[in-house]
Amino acid sequence: MMKIGFIGLGIMGKPMALNLIKAGFSLCVYDIVPSAVKILEDAGAEAAASPREVAENCELILTMLPNSPHVKEVLLGEAGVLEGIRPGTLIVDMSSIDPTASVEMEKEVAKRGGEMLDAPVSGGEPKAIDATLSFMCGGKPEAFERAKPILEKMGASVVLVGGIGSGNMAKLANQIMVACNIAAVSEALVLATKAGVDPESVYHAVRGGLAGSTVLDAKAPMMLSRNFAPGFRIELHIKDLTNAMNAAQAVAMELPVTTLVLGMMKRLQKEGKEKLDHSALVQYYEEIGNVEVRPL
Repeated sequence: MMKIGFIGLGIMGKPMALNLIKAGFSLCVYDIVPSAVKILEDAGAEAAASPREVAENCELILTMLPNSPHVKEVLLGEAGVLEGIRPGTLIVDMSSIDPTASVEMEKEVAKRGGEMLDAPVSGGEPKAIDATLSFMCGGKPEAFERAKPILEKMGASVVLVGGIGSGNMAKLANQIMVACNIAAVSEALVLATKAGVDPESVYHAVRGGLAGSTVLDAKAPMMLSRNFAPGFRIELHIKDLTNAMNAAQAVAMELPVTTLVLGMMKRLQKEGKEKLDHSALVQYYEEIGNVEVRPL
């Protein structure tokens, strides 16, 4: 079985890489955090000293990094992936970044004889752990088919959206929907609480109807239990919505609801809450409503 490179072993990357090892793949890994690398080494992975070393040892490389500058540094920087790739190497960037950055980097990869997919994920840490993530992919169909069997070991849905960059455009659309849904759930539960109605009963009453959603079932229980341990941090959602705003500006479009929700998240960031799960958006409404969402 071929050796797979995996760069980026954070909240999402670590469980994703572990799932590939469980599936029987041989991994060569790199991260700037030694403790994260050690966890993968203990699970059977080989550690590399740089992204270049990963590329020198692997014909398929997966990256899972915070934002566009990090991906560019790993691919294009000193001792980066492009210094070590061979013709035919496939790079699958699973990070959620600006779609234009994916297009730019794919051109550089092609100059070295390699191929690239952008394949951002949705589902957060819980779905990374249980290998049920959703992958939204952009790139050439033949490159997608080559990567798909590997991505399927980490996710329940793997879809080719279109050409390079379209995966990240789909992810931005996803993040808009998620953020606005969380805001709506927060607003509704705070209203119910303020009116003296049990918010937990409201949640159970509406979840089976049209208002029911994956977001509602994932985030309402966290709000009700006051559990804001990060599955997906507010600061990362701010990054995604900022990328969405940039994408909208590029096509001369306004995003009025997204603008409002981004402002709410930035207010929480100023309060030092950027490391909390994005379900903590409920705290914005609790502050203006002077009430806390809890079961009555």
